[in-house]
Amino acid sequence: MDKMEDRKRKKVCIGLSGGVDSSVAALLLKEQGYDVFAMFMQNWHEADATLHGDCEWEEDRFVAEMVARKIGIPFYFVDLSKEYRKRVVDYMFDEYARGRTPNPDVLCNREIKFDAFLRIAEKYGADLVATGHYCRKEPVLDASGQPVPGGDGTPLYRILEGSDPNKDQTYFLCQLTQAQLAKALFPIGDIRKPEVRRLAKEADLPSAEKKDSQGICFVGKVDLPTFLKQKLTSVEGDVIEVYDAYYQENPHYQEQVSLLYSLARPGMELQLIAPYAPEEKVLTSDGKPLGESPYELEKVAALSDAALEMLADPVSYDIRFETETYRSGKKHIRKTRYKENPFGKIIGRHEGAQFYTIGQRKGLNIGGHKESLFVIATDIPANIIYVGEGHHHKGLSRNCLRISPEEIHWIREDLAMAPGDIRRCRVRIRYRQPLQGATLLRRESGLYLLFDQAQRGITAGQFAVWYDGDEMLGSGPIAR
Repeated sequence: MDKMEDRKRKKVCIGLSGGVDSSVAALLLKEQGYDVFAMFMQNWHEADATLHGDCEWEEDRFVAEMVARKIGIPFYFVDLSKEYRKRVVDYMFDEYARGRTPNPDVLCNREIKFDAFLRIAEKYGADLVATGHYCRKEPVLDASGQPVPGGDGTPLYRILEGSDPNKDQTYFLCQLTQAQLAKALFPIGDIRKPEVRRLAKEADLPSAEKKDSQGICFVGKVDLPTFLKQKLTSVEGDVIEVYDAYYQENPHYQEQVSLLYSLARPGMELQLIAPYAPEEKVLTSDGKPLGESPYELEKVAALSDAALEMLADPVSYDIRFETETYRSGKKHIRKTRYKENPFGKIIGRHEGAQFYTIGQRKGLNIGGHKESLFVIATDIPANIIYVGEGHHHKGLSRNCLRISPEEIHWIREDLAMAPGDIRRCRVRIRYRQPLQGATLLRRESGLYLLFDQAQRGITAGQFAVWYDGDEMLGSGPIAR
């Protein structure tokens, strides 16, 4: 049986969003001979917190239906809003309430597109589900070119970076399982965005000129504090600015610096402050080899679990302020003020620590500084936000993070690390971040990621994702 005949026997459901990427994915599948039908998901009803009004999904559905008609494939509508609220939005609220920063798009792919949506597609007879993600899927082959079977005897698959180095979206698929990958197709993963636009225009698709979507998956661009206030209570608290002197006297920070330098290769100058760079265009390794670690890997491998935990543990802030009374004005009215503190100062108030995240700049509304203020830590029980001035504030940078053992996810179990293993990989801790060199250490207490250079804004709850070359190996939410 040739490939065309095999494809005719395969029924594929394309998740049609109304955007140009999924539209071209549908077009390519049809041209390749698959039996294609489209489904549009409505995952959100409550538009109070969105910035685009309450009819955005209706416009997207209208465009998606026109695209399906233009291509000549059946179109269906499915309401998954209950599943989305339960499995994505409630998770978001829970994480923010704990002072963590979740990524709803990662959860949407794991829980909705390749689970709830997939199950409904299968009821319509689909063998496979396709999306417009910029990534590639390939079977794992042995030396003779034969498919390698997994533990259950079915073929193993791997996820590779998309061919467009500016649009790679593997990060959002970092929690997929082999069972989900076996049912997935990514038709545009090996072409670049300009080519996608060109194909859409040539085919006269209604979505050809449509701008890329932004914001939370299926919710849209939102005012996050307003969105979170639907469930999280606003409680005023202090904003404390942390001065550089705090780090000179903080034993935890000094111990981290001392240990890192003890691991460094001779003559190596470590970068312990993350450089500031605007959003870069090249996300992928783009064929470049992984550089050498600035650390002696024998020393790194010999670190105790306690030493690794110390490196991965963020600096905590405990700045106490004493008050003093003074007389003010001609009438010498007695007033109270805080004594000057060499380590920090209370500079304002906020509406709830759970509404802020590490590295955040907007929304503080505090003036009087030469450089921008950034959130460097939040204390949820005490309802305190700690901030630092400038892009190079020490509180924005960390060199190591940990993923809890139960949260480590391997896309391919045959490549999973066992306790005691050490491996060099590339890592990103947020979408749109270029891949960063790091050393992974697997211990009973979790997976530790020691970066070659300090990373800016490491945030509990966000997903760290690691790669070998252009293959995505696994992921996990940052513990703290």
